Amino acid sequence: MKIVNLITWFEAWANPAWCESWDNCGWQIEPGILQEETRVLVCLTPTLAVMEEAIAKNANLIFAHHPLIFNPLKSLRTGEAIAEMVRLAFTHNIGIYTAHTNFDQVQDGTADVLAEILELKEVTPIELTQAGLGYGRVGLLEPFLTLQELLATIQTRLVPPNLIFSPSADLQQTISRVAVLGGSGASYISAVAKTGAQAYLTSDCKFHQFQESRDRNLILIDAGHYATERPACDRLVQKFQSLNLDWVQLSQKDEDFRQFFA
Repeated sequence: MKIVNLITWFEAWANPAWCESWDNCGWQIEPGILQEETRVLVCLTPTLAVMEEAIAKNANLIFAHHPLIFNPLKSLRTGEAIAEMVRLAFTHNIGIYTAHTNFDQVQDGTADVLAEILELKEVTPIELTQAGLGYGRVGLLEPFLTLQELLATIQTRLVPPNLIFSPSADLQQTISRVAVLGGSGASYISAVAKTGAQAYLTSDCKFHQFQESRDRNLILIDAGHYATERPACDRLVQKFQSLNLDWVQLSQKDEDFRQFFA
């Protein structure tokens, strides 16, 4: 499959026009590779390490969840990471394509993958954006779990380096309804509270957002940005493999940019 056909297939599923106004979805760098047979490296975040991996593996497309370019660039200078990425992309004919908030909304996107990992049933979006699309997912646990069992399940299946959760009077309380949203989802606490969820799995939560969650009688669980979104990259690889591409692989150089001192 040529790269142009892969992108056409993907955009029929997750149209970049659905991304938020502050976002930057779609082509970040396209150095004239549309008619080449696809060799794609999938990653969460396009970094120099991922670019070097793509060069070493003779990939011609980096397919990322996070944009390389969020804001209009004012300059490109030697020694800057984005400038070096651009230079290497054009030197080695490697495109960079991003699927961000458009991929968050769709079926089998970041939220659905998290919901499946927790085996949630009767799943619906936390917030609808248009017919069949929406941010986050909320559903039922079957069987119900105690809070302690839910936290252990998240730790085992997502393997976050540091799992943070709201103060709770009882780790043995029964949890039946859970909401999930990969990446930075604290702005949806109010919407989650209206769904009747008892616990909310997301990331990048601040001190006072834990306070807000507690005041709304919602257990907030922060598993980290990388842990909550990286599984969706693996799902993308599986979908691309079903298209019988020439070559597709999940990046081994993707990074969680946070480290915790034991």
